[in-house]
Amino acid sequence: MERQSKREEIEEEKNGDESPSPNPNPIPEPLKRAKSVTTKVPEVEIHLFRQGNGPIDVFKSSLGGWDQDRLEVQDILDKHGFKSVFAFNAQSGRSVGIRFNPKNGRSLLPYKDGSVIYIDGEPKDSMVQPITKILVGVAVITAFIMLVMKETPSWLKGSTIVDNCPPWVLACVVIVFTRMRKRTRDVLKKFGW
Repeated sequence: MERQSKREEIEEEKNGDESPSPNPNPIPEPLKRAKSVTTKVPEVEIHLFRQGNGPIDVFKSSLGGWDQDRLEVQDILDKHGFKSVFAFNAQSGRSVGIRFNPKNGRSLLPYKDGSVIYIDGEPKDSMVQPITKILVGVAVITAFIMLVMKETPSWLKGSTIVDNCPPWVLACVVIVFTRMRKRTRDVLKKFGW
């Protein structure tokens, strides 16, 4: 009986090892389309404050750079009109500034995918504030000159430009021109001139 059971086991093993013979004339399968793999772009959630007030905006921002771990700081500055951004904590307030590479606009420090970042922004200066400072300065200087000098110098009286307009207007034009020249120089550098 043992011999018979061993024979059955051997026959079962032989039958189990046999696989169906391959088809001598195989029909080629139609070409399968290549599967495209989509990768998830790393993102961080940003809670944006303006001078400690807010949050004024909560949004997701994608990370960039070679390792996909750098925050696109320049995009945030341009979109929200800030001149600088800082790390922020609601309890302790503003912390260190977030430094970024001026060439590509990405942060110098890496961030992890899925992080929540609290940022406080400092808005850009308006044009009204520097102009009012200039006008007040010109008015003070003009008043000081009027108090010190009793009459206009002869070289200033002989000028044809001065005959038509008061000297404080000329001083204001010169100051505004020099300020605008400094600002436009930065604009030209920004556009590659």
